[in-house]
Amino acid sequence: MQSLWMIVASLLFACMGVCVKLGSSHLSTGELVFYRGAVGFVMMLALIRWQGIPWRTPHWRMQLSRGFSGTISLMCYFFALGVLPLATAVTLSYTSPLFVALLLILWFGERPGRGALAAIALGFAGVVMLLKPTLQPDQWFGALVGMAGGMLASIAYINVRELGRVGEPEARTVLWFSFVTSLFGLGWAMLSGGLHPMAAHTLAIVLGVGGFGGFAQLAMTRAYRYGKTVVSANLSYSTVIFSSLFGVALWDERLPWASLLGIATIIASGVLISAVSRRPAPALESD
Repeated sequence: MQSLWMIVASLLFACMGVCVKLGSSHLSTGELVFYRGAVGFVMMLALIRWQGIPWRTPHWRMQLSRGFSGTISLMCYFFALGVLPLATAVTLSYTSPLFVALLLILWFGERPGRGALAAIALGFAGVVMLLKPTLQPDQWFGALVGMAGGMLASIAYINVRELGRVGEPEARTVLWFSFVTSLFGLGWAMLSGGLHPMAAHTLAIVLGVGGFGGFAQLAMTRAYRYGKTVVSANLSYSTVIFSSLFGVALWDERLPWASLLGIATIIASGVLISAVSRRPAPALESD
């Protein structure tokens, strides 16, 4: 099932998150965003040249829409990380599968089906149980920005699907996204003190941020291009599981019973969405 590429993407995104956490003590957030885009851009440029694919695209409007929505979503996420508790910011970013289902209904007139919607809601409940988000009265603006990031991410994912449907190669889609991300990140870095010199270990971290991020984008793009949209969106919750396990392995973080229950719930939602997606779909359902 092509949607399973999203699990590969989730693992790679979690690896990227580890590198971001390691690099946050050496580089500004703007620098991390810039290097994520810049390294990914160079990687994708080499890949499309190796594949013999031109960098120019006949679907540049869709590419810009995907690039802007994805990049601004990323910036909203980083802003939320700065003003909200970590668990709250991450939880709000994972409202995107809920918005994907809503957009499919309102924008495309598709109906994912009750089973698929139940699986998405179950997965989000698992994320909440795992992360246990909290919110203070003076943090509502940050929460709104974080939720806006989740909504914009859903628009980016829908754009990825539509680009795949018109035949846009995955590498070119990631190339354009990385280009837009690097421009926004560079501007953010310049406003917050510029680019700092890097030691060898910092360079390795930066390559990890961009490398893992670039390959994760390729896997995610393939999942949305060939897989079922709601299944791919729901499987993205697995990033939270991988990130939690990395926290245990690398930073000796503890997972209480409620967190383990959250992981089990997320896994159950993945099993449910996979089972539902294999049933014959009515004419009005999403493919």
